[in-house]
Order: sequence, then C-alpha cells, then structure tokens
Amino acid sequence: MIHDNIAQLLRYALEKDLIRPDDRMWAANRLIAALGLDRWEEPARAEARPLEDILRDILDWAVENGRCEPGIASRDILDTELMGILTPRPSEVRRTFFEKYAQDPQAATDWYYAFSQDTDYIRRYRIVKDMKWVAPTEYGELDITVNLSKPEKDPRAIAAAKLAPQNAYPACQLCASNEGYHGRLDHPARQNLRLIPLTLDGQDWFFQYSPYVYYNEHCIVLNSRHIPMKIDRSTFRKQMDFLQQFPHYFIGSNADLPIVGGSILSHDHFQGGRYTFAMAKAPVERPFTFPGYEDVQAGTVKWPMSVIRLRAADPDRLVDLADRILLAWRGYSDPAADILAQTGGERHNTVTPIARMRDGQFELDLVLRNNRTTDQYPLGIFHPHQELHHIKKENIGLIEVMGLAVLPARLKTELASLADALAHGGDIRGDEALAKHADWAEGLRERYAFTAENALPVLQDEVGKVFAQVLEHAGVYKRDEAGRAAFERFLESV
Repeated sequence: MIHDNIAQLLRYALEKDLIRPDDRMWAANRLIAALGLDRWEEPARAEARPLEDILRDILDWAVENGRCEPGIASRDILDTELMGILTPRPSEVRRTFFEKYAQDPQAATDWYYAFSQDTDYIRRYRIVKDMKWVAPTEYGELDITVNLSKPEKDPRAIAAAKLAPQNAYPACQLCASNEGYHGRLDHPARQNLRLIPLTLDGQDWFFQYSPYVYYNEHCIVLNSRHIPMKIDRSTFRKQMDFLQQFPHYFIGSNADLPIVGGSILSHDHFQGGRYTFAMAKAPVERPFTFPGYEDVQAGTVKWPMSVIRLRAADPDRLVDLADRILLAWRGYSDPAADILAQTGGERHNTVTPIARMRDGQFELDLVLRNNRTTDQYPLGIFHPHQELHHIKKENIGLIEVMGLAVLPARLKTELASLADALAHGGDIRGDEALAKHADWAEGLRERYAFTAENALPVLQDEVGKVFAQVLEHAGVYKRDEAGRAAFERFLESV
C-alpha cells in the first residue's frame, strides 16, 4: 500500500501544481528516500484521495515499520518533510507571487493563501475541527473559537520567555530562518514554509500566513531580524506602508509589554488578514478633535476596551497624531483610575495599534494598555480577573482585543460535560474537571430552565458574555461615569 500512497501523493502534487510532470520521477525518489525505501513499485493507477487521508496512511505505515516514532510531534516532522519535497523553492514562489501582484495585490494574496493550504503548511483538516460560534453582546457579535491545536499558556511563562537566553536555532518560531527548517520535537518542522519578502518603512520584512488561521487569511508580517517587539512611531509608518501595498488587508500589532502583549514578544511582528472584526464594526461613540489635527477625524469607540480611533486621507498626518498620543500615554499617570506610567523604573503604558483602509481613508485604532500588577491582581489589574479564569486566563493580545476569543482546547469537553450536567441535574462541584465552572453554572441555573436541546447553545452565548467581561477587565477606562471622565482627562492632556 505504501507504493500506492506515494503515487497518490504525487498525483495530488501534480493536480495542485506543486510539481510539474517533468518533476514526477525526481519527486518519487526523494519521497522514497525520506521513507527509508530502496525502490518504488509504481501502481497502474493512482487514486485521487484527500491529502489528509494519504498522509495519515503514509504515517501509519512509517510508524508500523519503524520509520517514525509514534506521537503527533514525530508524525508532523515526517509529513512536513514529505510535503517540503513537493513544495516549490522560495525563488519560484516569490516569482509567481510578484507576477500576480503586478496585476493585482488581491490576486497575489488569493494565490498565496491557497498555496499555503495546498502545501499543507496550513493544515485545513485540523482547522475545521476548531469550535467556532458567534455570540451576541452589547458590543456586537463577538467571535468565539476553541483552539484545538495549541496548549493554553500561562501569562507568567510568556513574560519569562521574553527574558530567556536566545540560543536555539531558529531563535524563535517567527524567524526567517524557519523557512525550510527540518524541525525537532520542541520546534515545528517548516520545510513547506515559503516567505514573501516585503519592504516596510525602508526595512526588510517578510510576509507569511499563520498555520493556525484564527480568521480568514490570517497573515503574519515579521521583521527579518530577531529583535524584540517595540511600539513606536516607526510601527505606525510600517502599518501605513503595508496598507498602501495591501489595501484589502488590515494590519495590527500586539502590545510590546508582558501581560498585555501577545505570546511572542521576542520577535518584532504584525498580524493581519482579510477579515472584519467586531471592533472594526463598532461605532465612534464620542467624536474628539485634537488641536492642530482638525484634518484627522478622531473619537473614542463603543468597545469594552479603551480605543481611540483616528481616520485621515493623509497617512503621514495619522502617524504624527498617533505618535503624539503614544508618547503622551507612555508618560501618563492617573492614580484615581489605577493608571501609573511606571513603578520602580518599570514602564506600564503602551498601545495595541490596528490599521485598515475604510472608504478610501487610512484608519488607525489605538487601544490603550497598562500592565501593572498588584497583590490583589498578580496577573494584571487590566487582565481577566480570577473569577473569569475558568474560561480565559491567557494574555489578551491583538486578536482578542479586536473581538475574537481564542479559548483553550479543554473547553470543548468541559462545555459538553457542563451542558449535560445542567440538563440532567449532575453534580458539577463534585466533578474535578467541572468544579472550576461551578459558581458560574449555579448562577446560570437561576436564570435558565436547561434541557438537553438548549444547554449547549445557552452556554455558548454565555461564554460570549464572559468574553465581553474579559475585555472589560482589560480596558483601562471602565465604561461608567468615572471611567469616561478619566478617559476624557487623558484626551485633554494630549
């Protein structure tokens, strides 16, 4: 059967235009070498099958015959090696991309996104297993996802990673040196990764898609150098530069501080894509004019976090005002609102910036962030508080800020079990896996008459409301009279 599987894989590669007919025998010999075979017996006919099924059969054979260790990490290393053999060289991929880009930027990204899936860099068959739903809230419909492919991270571990010695090769999973890397058990294989070079603000950067695809055309724009995240004036210039090259995409950056930043702070990067998040749909709640910038529309956004939205036809004017706001926020303190710019020499204020084109103008959202901790809130004052950790305790990074919850895989089974317990009167506190949800569940029992049919849909809607609370906790200015007054004090200070 292994010979049939190799023929099926070759047929797939030909149909997806990964190899040419002239490459077929060469590719077959490369595949059998990777599998430890000394010959290939070509079948009379190669059946057309889904890539997932072909690779699964090859990997099962490899494990049974001692060519691969059992376990998902070892299997991923081998199947990525096989797909890397069938993936065109970087020079060929870049040539095709820029040929299409010369005709239409969207045509180039359409092709590159499909290519990244066809090469199995984006594993379609894993992505579709993620749980996804939309939850109505007072801030609009929030996107909820339960991620089944990555482990839940502790915020303190993320902060420690930024300070850890960078001795490994590649230095991190975002480095350009990942392109073609063979992988190891603690670092994913990337033989099928192909990067597209970009120039942003006169610097060398690269463009790729995320293998986890939390939303449509989820891309990563990464610095060619392994340098830490830093939000400054150049950040805004790079965002404007990117939008001029790819006006159909948004581009955002995680904050550059632990707790309020993303999961990788050691490598400067952006995330972007072709998707409209709930935050982008949220309206300006209070228009505001900054003196000297009357040509820039500005205002605060109706959103659980504290967002200043700027819009202008001239990207340079947008950059100027955004930089002025950032510098003001970096040094701003308001003890009455629990905001201190620094303690003990450690700075706490930064922003999460998100840029997009809207109606032919440049639009930039600046989400104000503060990462101060206290004895009462050791993971962060403006971080989901303890009572919400049963649903979400990770950092609130760029994707969550925009209104898409990336929740841990444990919730798939926990929500199903909780729904069953609520519908049938089960003992939630006595269940070790569900006890963390007990207080929440008891409150829901007082509000709903649960049945087998409605329990899970109700829980999904309520998870959306918890996520809205998560974002409210992360907002530096609360959505009450005191919070609005404090927000206005900062705007006036600018």
